[in-house]
Amino acid sequence: MYKYILKKCVFAAVLAGAGASVWAADLPDFTQLVEKNAPAVVNVQATNSGESSAQGEIDEQDVPEIFRKFFGPGGPNGHPRIDGTRISLGSGFIISNDGYILTNNHVVDGADTVTVRLSDRREFDAKVIGTDAESDVALLKVNATALPTVAVGDSTKLKPGQWVVAIGSPFNFDHSVTHGVVSYVGRGFGGADQQYVPFIQTDVPINRGNSGGPLFNLDGQVVGINSQIYSNTGSSVGISFAIPINIAMNTVEQLKATGHVARGMIGVQIQNVDRALAQSLNLPRSGGALVNKINPGSSAEKADVRIGDVILAFNDREIEQSSDLPPLVGSSKPGTTAQLKLFRDGKTLTVPVTVGELPQDKASLASLRTGADAKASNPLGVVVEDLTAEQRKQLGLKEQGVVITDVKGAARRTALQAGDVVLMVGRKAVKSSAEFNEALHDVKAGDSVMLLVRRDEATQFVAVPVPKGKEKS
Repeated sequence: MYKYILKKCVFAAVLAGAGASVWAADLPDFTQLVEKNAPAVVNVQATNSGESSAQGEIDEQDVPEIFRKFFGPGGPNGHPRIDGTRISLGSGFIISNDGYILTNNHVVDGADTVTVRLSDRREFDAKVIGTDAESDVALLKVNATALPTVAVGDSTKLKPGQWVVAIGSPFNFDHSVTHGVVSYVGRGFGGADQQYVPFIQTDVPINRGNSGGPLFNLDGQVVGINSQIYSNTGSSVGISFAIPINIAMNTVEQLKATGHVARGMIGVQIQNVDRALAQSLNLPRSGGALVNKINPGSSAEKADVRIGDVILAFNDREIEQSSDLPPLVGSSKPGTTAQLKLFRDGKTLTVPVTVGELPQDKASLASLRTGADAKASNPLGVVVEDLTAEQRKQLGLKEQGVVITDVKGAARRTALQAGDVVLMVGRKAVKSSAEFNEALHDVKAGDSVMLLVRRDEATQFVAVPVPKGKEKS
């Protein structure tokens, strides 16, 4: 009896081994792709002399223990500090043999010096040719020739399920290779931060230091720039986001030609259409972008777009959710005419609209900020919104608390992140975004404000500095 069982187990193991071998034989081999492209992938080190520390840089010991566990050593942005110097570590890749290199804007933002290290261990000082915060793209240049380069692909051809490979410097481990599949294409976040980027979502393991590195398809072509991860631990949980290379290369060409990126705008504030809104609007189904504000003098106003209209399509591109619209408008050339498909009073109509241009200066941009951004009227740069009734029910909160939707300025160097719930400012409980901003009305430059923050089931105070000087948002 026992011999029979043993034989069955052995036979099953042999079959399983054979099946695994056949299955493994169908998996792609990435060795040639890596051997060919790794020399064109670089390590990027951006150094800030410490001026940002005077404007509110937080030392790691000031970050509560629970958030140090979330974010790991080196601070919330993964920036080790040496004698007050802030060092940002990332990746990049060479796009031309005369030394042009692509990386993320957030890797080099505010840097005094940028150093690029190649696979052969050569190091070069890099010049920042131009940056674009909206797409999180930075163009660097090193003084060298005959450099290895990557091949640039077409990100519009990507489909969910396709294999992709990342090469970069996670945690400063140069030329680390990870792989996975495309999970989703055209992912929009809906907020003001990078709203013009339809992200490539993958399950490729991406960690700190991978930022700015290339994402390859199986043909060995770059299809994206690894930019962000979704994680409450600070490390990969299998959800990462890359900037489509088509978006990045358009940015590169404009930075080379004019030093800035021109984006289209039509001047509307929009929101998602849920089932309840769809029913009240007599829409056949949820979807589209509901117009809840129109900027005076904007293209939308001139085209007679109205508050309460639902934008169903832009130039025949269907709008499933409101985050689909900004990338389409932003990529349109200012001055061109676009066709808006609208739903109004139970009818569908098409309206031509002349695309305007998004302002370049921050003051003008600030005046156009909508929704959550309009509520960022506080010196910390912490953008909050009121909690919905459903959110309060889920969190077990009756009145207290506001939810963070964006983190800007000095607050970016703390452990705060979108989705955190602020319960108190100092010793004062806050019930609304208005109360939150009012509680910060009298704080002075150089002060440090304590926020009581809830994340999941954990609650901790977080110190947020008020910058002494002008702070990048």
